This record gives sequence, C-alpha cells and structure tokens, in this order.
Amino acid sequence: MAKIYLLPIGTTGDLLPMIWIGRQMKARGHEVVLFWLEEYRDMVREAGLDFGGYGEDDCEEPIRNAGYWKMHEGLRLSYDFAGRCAVMCINAVTKWMQSHGRPDLLMAPIMSFAAPILRSRLGAPLITTHMSTLQLLSAHKVPLGVPCGKLLRILPLPVRRALLHRVAPYDHLAKPHLRQCCTEPGEKPPRWLRDWFYSPDGSLVFFPAWYVPPQPDWPVNTYQWDFPMEDLVHSKKLEPGLAAFLDAGEAPVVFRFGSDATRSRPFYSVAAELVERISSRAVFVIRQGDQVPDNLPDTIHTTTYVPFSLLLPHVSVCVHYGGMGTLSQCFAAGLPQIIVPMVFDQFDNAHFVESLGAGLQLNLNRWSVANALPLLMRCLEDEGIRRSAKECAERLRQRKPVSELAEWLETKMKPASPASAAIV
Repeated sequence: MAKIYLLPIGTTGDLLPMIWIGRQMKARGHEVVLFWLEEYRDMVREAGLDFGGYGEDDCEEPIRNAGYWKMHEGLRLSYDFAGRCAVMCINAVTKWMQSHGRPDLLMAPIMSFAAPILRSRLGAPLITTHMSTLQLLSAHKVPLGVPCGKLLRILPLPVRRALLHRVAPYDHLAKPHLRQCCTEPGEKPPRWLRDWFYSPDGSLVFFPAWYVPPQPDWPVNTYQWDFPMEDLVHSKKLEPGLAAFLDAGEAPVVFRFGSDATRSRPFYSVAAELVERISSRAVFVIRQGDQVPDNLPDTIHTTTYVPFSLLLPHVSVCVHYGGMGTLSQCFAAGLPQIIVPMVFDQFDNAHFVESLGAGLQLNLNRWSVANALPLLMRCLEDEGIRRSAKECAERLRQRKPVSELAEWLETKMKPASPASAAIV
C-alpha cells in the first residue's frame, strides 16, 4: 500500500477531480490524504478520504472576492492566495508526516506551489494535474483565458512561445510567501514560476482528446485521460423539495452562476424573466440566498449544491458559467448548454462546447433577455444541437477504464527518499 498526498488549490470545482482520483486510488488499497482549507473538511471526510486541514476561517476570502471574477484582478488574487497557501500546506504536510510517514506520490495542480518544494525536499514523485487547457499554456493553441489571449493567437509561433514562457506579471505576488517556504539549504523559488508548473515525473490531463486534442508543446510524459465526473453523489442526494418539484411538471431549465454575489443577482433576474417569457419552469442552483431576486414565483425552485448526475437527466437545458465539472455533467446527460463565461478557462470551455455543436455561448456583458432568449429557444428546439449533445454523451460513455489511469499512477510511485538535489 502506497501513501498518496493530494495537494489541491481552489474552490469546490477544483477539489472534485482530486476527490475523485483519491477515491479511486483508495479503492485499490492505497492510503490517500487530501490537504486543503479547514472549510472543506466535511466534504472530503464524507468522500471517505483522510484530511489534513489548515487555514483560518477567513483564509478563502481572496477567492470569494468579487474581483476574483475579473481577469487581471482574479490573477493577482490567485497568485497571492497560492503563495500564502503554500506556506500553510507545507506546515500541514510536515506535521502530518510526523505520525503518518512520508508520501510515495504527490498530486497537485500547477498553482499548488507547495508541491514542487515537497517533491524536492522529500524525494517523492509529483504528478501535476490539469483540469483545463489554461493550465497547459500551449503556444500552438493559446488559451482564450490568458490575458490578451486572442491577440496572442495571431502572433508568430516563436513570439507566442516566448511570451507564454517568460512574461510573468503576477509571479512577484507569490514569491515573498514562497521564500518563507524555502527554508532548507539551496532552496529558492525559480526565476519564473512557470518552471514549477509541470513536474518531470508526469502530467495528468483530466479531459479527453475528443474534447481537446493533445498539443505538440504539452509537457513530456503527459497522460491524457477523461473527465473525472465527480459530483459527490456518493454522499449527497436530491433534497426532497427539489425531487418533488422535478416530479410536478415539465422539465425545467437549470441556471447556475458562480459565487460572485455582485453579479449573480442580475444574472438570476434575467433568468427569471427568460423562463417567464417561454412559460417554463426553472431550477436556480445558488451558493447563498442573497444571490437571487426576492419573491420568485413557485415555478422557480432554488437549491444549493446538488449532484448534477441526479439533476440534469430531468431538465431541458443548462445555463452556466463554464466550469469543467458542470460542462462534463451536461455532456453525460446529453444536455444542450448555454455557457456565460466570466473568467479563466470558462472562455475556452464555451468555445469548445460551441465547436462541438453541443451548446451556445453568450458573454456575461451581453447577458440580457433580448440576447439570451434566442439562444435558449435554439437549445430547446434545434435538433442539431440536441443531437450533438447526445453524441457527446455517447463519447463519454466510451471513456477509458479507471484501471488504466490507476495503473499509470502506480508506475510513478516509488519509496520516498531524501531529495538528491535542491530546488533551483
């Protein structure tokens, strides 16, 4: 039995793939521990994984900030947040090892800066996980979610490559925190943090080749698998009120926005008017009550987190902000989707879904009844879109076996030993 330490960073959507892989590896007899903010302890423990928690109650405030959902401010907040989390994560892992021993494998996304430090310090292999093309930064297919992404796409390939590799306007926000982590002789952050993004031990891509084909400049030793499809269905069910609502009438339209309360109320206000115009019912999936307008009609049901594998088979269309988890659950249900992207990988996800013919997109700045109504009607009535959505469901049913992924990870494990070289 090997010890696997998972070091995620982000909100629920970022944790779910790590919870999924943790559950799969635990089922094969491995000891799995997930290290993240205390706020998520119950979620992880209910999934059956050990949990190493850290952070104060307000630690997640930067990524709850409304500015997080704006391109440049979001990146500024993300890098500072990632740097601070690296300090806390290394302390938590060090404390855990005192009674549980060293890991045989580390798994972490690119912004989990604790991971490369621990890899060097402990001699444990590290697998970098990628949930979106934005985390792979290909110069051959520049992600739309990077600053000036559309402009970069028209530049010559060598220029694109140089800019993506060596322009780092946000590194300075994380580095002061990372210097606190690098306490052993020879340890220091690299000049460009991008040099820490991709572990030489291997990279795991959590989306299939039919969604995004591999690019020539992806990291060496990359294994592209599929959507993990984790939605906590093992521990959460449909609330009775929602189940009764679904049974009481025609299939509703689902609307799901992010955690930015300043923009979610206008989003849901438009959504309420949309379904009134077409005499449809709706389910609003929200984070908290102040995200939606007051006095919603009985034809609209509001709910907090719900496993989409249980909800989406009973609805007609899903309108959401473009998170990979929601998007893949729409694929699994064969459901047309309208993506209203705000930031980061959401723009690329909207583009890919539209390219597959399985949905449409509308920029948040254009989100209005006049602009959204024609798109909603197309998703409800266009047989081509509905057929493409069902084709995506069929593709997803043919995904690679989990055992293949697990065996690949097991080939990467080795007994942990002291690092033979310091971080440079």
